[in-house]
Amino acid sequence: MKALSIRKLTKKYNNGFEALKGIDLDVDSGDFFALLGPNGAGKSTTIGIISSLVNATSGSVTIFGHDLQKDRERAKTCIGLVPQEINFNQFETVKHIVQIQAGYYGIGQKEAKQRTERCLRQMDLWTQRDTVSRRLSGGMKRRVMIARAMVHSPKLLILDEPTAGVDIEIRRSMWELMEEVNKQGTTIILTTHYLEEAESLCRNIAIINNGQIVEHSDMASLLNRLNIDHFVLDLAEPIKSAPHCTGYQIDKISDRSLSVGVPKEQGLNKLFEMLTAHNIKVISLKNKSNRLEQMFMDLIGSSAAEQS
Repeated sequence: MKALSIRKLTKKYNNGFEALKGIDLDVDSGDFFALLGPNGAGKSTTIGIISSLVNATSGSVTIFGHDLQKDRERAKTCIGLVPQEINFNQFETVKHIVQIQAGYYGIGQKEAKQRTERCLRQMDLWTQRDTVSRRLSGGMKRRVMIARAMVHSPKLLILDEPTAGVDIEIRRSMWELMEEVNKQGTTIILTTHYLEEAESLCRNIAIINNGQIVEHSDMASLLNRLNIDHFVLDLAEPIKSAPHCTGYQIDKISDRSLSVGVPKEQGLNKLFEMLTAHNIKVISLKNKSNRLEQMFMDLIGSSAAEQS
């Protein structure tokens, strides 16, 4: 069964702006799915419609077989939403925030307590259960929101920028939590501006731009289409200008570093041979950007060019 099936979904506002222009989208049950796009592309509108916070102009949304228009209550029970902004009462305790959410779904008090404990333990928050939430770190507040979204055992968890504003260490610990939630059977849709996050976690991906889906495929196939890898080379000695090496895109960043575009068919060995011929010694290299970031920029650029 599909976790999510969207057909010809549109959203047109009173001022004439079309946020969505008849998009189609499928997410398989159990998937870890990335929904990416630049600001204003239509991601938030799509998520708003799926979670019943925004009304579509036309089209259909089906969540685990439940039509969102015809069977809204059942469809909504299948979804847990973690929004971008911290939106709970920060003067309430962690336990109360999660437990009261269970009540909104008709879960009895005894079961709500059991579910709250389970979710808080899963998010490594049980020791903070009686803490007033405003005293928590940013990363802990994010985990409270995930626990709250999961307390009614949704089949589909929507994470809207879940690691925004947290440092890299907390972000990576949250990646582990999200992977574990997915392994336990929960379908996850992730939106993020950290493209390395999507590349690391997600198996399938859709990219939306100007209200249209411009790419919908599995992550591996998408990345295989990227023909050039970009690297930064750190040099042993300063240079005056970037050398010319046939078949490579080389730019000078500083006296001791170069930016290099390496076509897949060329590889690095030949590059190093050419640099050695120019008496340039490389002491280290690193990826300039992750592969998905490059592909993302290419797709958005192509989409903008087609619509201009």
